[in-house]
Amino acid sequence: MKVADIRDLSVEDLKATLAEAKTNYTKLKISHKVSLLEDPLSIRKSRKHIARLETVLNQKLAQQPKTV
Repeated sequence: MKVADIRDLSVEDLKATLAEAKTNYTKLKISHKVSLLEDPLSIRKSRKHIARLETVLNQKLAQQPKTV
């Protein structure tokens, strides 16, 4: 997913996608510990994807008006 596609998502969609990406990342790490992955760079790609999602989510939350 590109950053432009991520920015089009709503806050709820971002949170759901982020949770799914974190679960996938955990599974990749465990699989790599048990037996080597065919593509070990997928762990790095997954981690960067999570960082992109968190960045966009934080930007969107910062833009929302704060209620007192």
